[in-house]
Formats: sequence, structure tokens, C-alpha cells
Amino acid sequence: MTGQDASHNDPTEARKAEHIRIVLEEDVAAKGITSGWARYRFKHRALPELDLRDIDLRVSFLGKTLQAPLLISSMTGGAQRAETINLRLAEAAEALGIAMGVGSQRAAIVNPALARTYQVRRVAPTTVLLANLGAVQLNYGFGVDECRRAVEMIEADGLILHLNALQEAVQPEGNTNFKGLLAKIEAVCRHLEVPVIAKEVGNGIGAEDARRLADAGVAVIDVAGAGGTSWSEVERYRQTSVHGRAIAATFAGWGIPTAEAIREVRAALPTITLIGSGGIRSGLDVAKALALGADLAGSAAPHLFSATHDGGVQTIIAGLRAMIEELRITMFCVGAGDLAALRQTPLERV
Repeated sequence: MTGQDASHNDPTEARKAEHIRIVLEEDVAAKGITSGWARYRFKHRALPELDLRDIDLRVSFLGKTLQAPLLISSMTGGAQRAETINLRLAEAAEALGIAMGVGSQRAAIVNPALARTYQVRRVAPTTVLLANLGAVQLNYGFGVDECRRAVEMIEADGLILHLNALQEAVQPEGNTNFKGLLAKIEAVCRHLEVPVIAKEVGNGIGAEDARRLADAGVAVIDVAGAGGTSWSEVERYRQTSVHGRAIAATFAGWGIPTAEAIREVRAALPTITLIGSGGIRSGLDVAKALALGADLAGSAAPHLFSATHDGGVQTIIAGLRAMIEELRITMFCVGAGDLAALRQTPLERV
């Protein structure tokens, strides 16, 4: 969940709480499009010549070592409920040695009293933690200083600038001036002290835009493809008019499927750090994302559901551990002893 905040009478907490409620209670999955995982199949190795216990899932990311190639993708912040969710997610990330992003921090830049809802470093001292702002805010008064404040607010290792053109276009209060953003993103990359990650929110980044972002100095691309949560669907539930709901519904199947986006961007940019997110629901999906060219896989919605469960942190950890074990078993059954070997493992089209 990386939805933007726009100004109205209560531009921060109420809308953040509304976004959480909608994702938890409504069917906001993309319609008529999938992430593309079912189109690919690994070839089973009956004789893997490996000990399952020896499989190495570690990966280097932003100068730190992750114990598994997983990112708890940006979801929320800026509301009372979000503080509990973020603390639980961060505690789980720390326990498992994986990365985490927070939701859009615009709310806390505008109203510093909300900063606490994003501040999780106290429970995640070693976690790779990613700050987050909407790139479009660079056209609405934000600049390098605000980006730096977002990073400092949560002691982040990197800054996500999220790209959500469709969401803004169908949002009642959307910020829709995306003109000239690339030069402003380049200025942030040049002056910020931490790496910048460009991330979509569920409609995908293709090769052409990825190249432009990399040339501007972006260090990491998160394709965040279509097939998982649809932010046009989330905004459809916020619309008050029949026409507004109908317009948003038109785009429920819009975007580049995640598997396609990963392949496209990796072919265009062989050396960039690449995150595959959008419809990652299992460790098998993670393995396919990595075999297609991603360095990490990001997942959001399943962990949000776990974070609001009565079991709290333990429920999140259990879900993530299952995903990690599925990845390990997949690697075992294709004979890949580490992530470098998995990335060289061919996938069959089905």
C-alpha cells in the first residue's frame, strides 16, 4: 500500500485509515489480469545433489546482508492503526533478517505529529528500512529537503519514490501533474545521501521507463507489476459518484504483469538491482521472480492481513517463514544451492 495523501479537511489520518479498511475488507485485487507466474514452470530435478539444509538464501542489498531475498513492501503509515501495523511488520522483518518499506510519508512531512506511525527503527535496529514518498509530490512543493526529512524520520537505508499515475488519475483528490518529474527525480538522486528506489504501486515499470530512471541515477527498480492489489480498485471504493466508480473500474485490469515487467527490465538493464513485486503470494512465486531476473521479491497485502490478525507479530513471522521454506524447497527441487544458481535456472513457458 503506497497510496498518496491529497489535501482535504482531514488529509492524513482519515484517508490512511480508509485505505487500510478498504484493502482489508473489499476485493481490490486486479481483475482480468494476472502477475504471470502460472505461465512459467520449473523443471523438476529428481536428483538435486544438494542437502536441503545447506541451501543459502542470503543476498546483499543496500550494503547489508539479508537472510532471504524478501522485502515487506510499503503499505501504510499516517494513522493510529498504521503505527501498530508498521511496528509488527518491522519486528517480523528484524526477526527474519529481511527488508521492509514503509508507506508514503507525505502525511508526516505535512503533519510531523504523525511521524511516530512510521518510526520502527527501535524494533528493527539492523533491518534494511526504506523511506517512501510519492514522486509526483516533487511537482507539488516537495524537494530534496523533504526527501531527506523522510529518510531521517525513520533512519532509512534508502528512499522509495513511488510512481502511481493511474491511482492519482482515478483518485477524487489526485495529484495528476507528472510533467517534468524525471529531472526532479535526477536531482534527488544526485543530492540525497542514500540510494533511491523507483517503484510502481501495481501497474508495472517497463523497459523504456526503467532505462530513463536508471540514467537519472535511480539505484534500484521495483517493477511492482499488475496482478496483485489494484490501487484503481482501492480508489473505486472511495469514489462517491457512479461515474467515478465506473471510470476507476475500467482500469482494474490495467498494467504490465509482474513476470513480464521483470523480464523486460532485466533484459534492458542487466546490472541494476531489481525488485519483483505485484502478486507475490508464495515462495514459489518468489523463486520464479528471481529466475526471471529479480534480485529480491516484494510482497505486501498478505502481510497486512497477518499484521491485523490477533496473533500479531507471530502470525506475520509464521507466514513469512512459510514463504521462505517454499523458496528453499523450490531451490532444492531445481538443484540450485544459492540465489546465483537459481537466477541461472531456466523456466519453461506453459
